[in-house]
Amino acid sequence: MSFINPNEVATPDRPTDDLKMADGPVDSGWPWYSIILIASYSAVFIAQLVYGFDKSAILAGDDKDAVLQRHELWRMLTGAALHVGIVHYAMNSYAFYSFGRIFETLSNRAHVAMVFLMSAIAGSILSQIVSPHGISVGASGGIVGLVGYLAVYSYKRRAFITAEFRWNLIINIAIILFYGVVLSIRVDNAAHIGGLICGAGYALVQVPSDGYVDPQSAGPVTEALGLASLGAFVTICVFSILIITQII
Repeated sequence: MSFINPNEVATPDRPTDDLKMADGPVDSGWPWYSIILIASYSAVFIAQLVYGFDKSAILAGDDKDAVLQRHELWRMLTGAALHVGIVHYAMNSYAFYSFGRIFETLSNRAHVAMVFLMSAIAGSILSQIVSPHGISVGASGGIVGLVGYLAVYSYKRRAFITAEFRWNLIINIAIILFYGVVLSIRVDNAAHIGGLICGAGYALVQVPSDGYVDPQSAGPVTEALGLASLGAFVTICVFSILIITQII
């Protein structure tokens, strides 16, 4: 996976004085929702370090057979909070922060939590359909959902987004899919595709094409849903830790 220079996002070639240039040059401070989401699954990662990656995957991973046969649907959520090792965790965290920072600069941060959670669920569902056996873990489905959102955003807001940014996103998506095909034995490509479709679909509905509409604005309902999504993933991570430590 390659990553994008945030300074390539905005283009000043078509601004007008009366437009709210929310897509303008980037740096709006800390991407707090992304940081909280990363910190949440990082706490799960610490529990995995202590109790073992294999054991934690068996206890709380997205075990497809357990979902189908024992109806443990919660595994489709907890699987997104786990990782297979240090490299997997580090790559996902770097990707999440890179794309999450851009996401929270261009759009309202409430959408970050919603897109991540919905994409993680969508990835788990498609993975269950395509590969109904085995155990999947990782936040990749939700992270790829952020990429799908940004790809559609860059198209719908193309008057304010550089061509370099759009091409970088296309390259990232191509690398993700290629990586998933080449390493299909170890990579859950269906989870990536499910997350990508979910994030892109959400952006098609949510991102305004009208240049006079500020994409960073959000009503109280959106803000509440974003906070609820954030709280839901934090709860999922706490639940995962309790399962891994066999407290419950």
